[in-house]
Amino acid sequence: MRVQSLTLAVASAALLAPTTYPAAHSHLAVWREGAVSAADLLAKVRDCAPVSRGRYRSDNGAPANIPVCGTRDAVFWKADMDIDCDGSPGPRCNRRTDPYFAASTAYAQSDGRPLSAEGLPFIVVPAPSALWDYRDHGIGGGSVVAVVYRDRIQYAVVGDTGPQGIIGEASYATAKALGIRADPHGGGAPSGVTYIVFKNTKVSPIEDHAAAVTEGERVVRRFADGSRADGGLSG
Repeated sequence: MRVQSLTLAVASAALLAPTTYPAAHSHLAVWREGAVSAADLLAKVRDCAPVSRGRYRSDNGAPANIPVCGTRDAVFWKADMDIDCDGSPGPRCNRRTDPYFAASTAYAQSDGRPLSAEGLPFIVVPAPSALWDYRDHGIGGGSVVAVVYRDRIQYAVVGDTGPQGIIGEASYATAKALGIRADPHGGGAPSGVTYIVFKNTKVSPIEDHAAAVTEGERVVRRFADGSRADGGLSG
């Protein structure tokens, strides 16, 4: 989790929305044929009905101007993206590459080990506080998330918690799949990222990214179509 103020760099190359990725990241599929487009999904979260009692900062020292918004089926926010490299260490995420590295995540894999930030797309939610408590909205570890950046959608899960007053952070793998510079020391995106978390959804085991994609596509289609089910999208 990031607690320092970062000067974020954005990749300069234009995104060409390729349908495939190199083999090393082939499991980080952004979309499949027939999936809802980023534009269609963003149209559903154009208007904000705040559910947080105040607003979050993107980084320490930044203005508190980011509300958490809600619909019947989801909560969402529009922010920057800081890079979370915490969890099980690997060649990209470790104490050498990330001076703020922590070998733990708020939620663990089915074998009890921390999540892998460089292998699993997940997002960070602010720790519960008087400002907002994600648990009050049917959200917890493994909840399904659609992260939207430019014309790309990446399915992920809720996997870690961060500072109570800061929002806008996702794992190395999430950034990489979205074409965002994933360097934990100066990478990320300064703005333009939309995080949509679907209520009453859960991927189990949490580390099963293929299941997150399957469930993500299902709930996103229903969300974009405006359909409703008793008890939310998990029904």
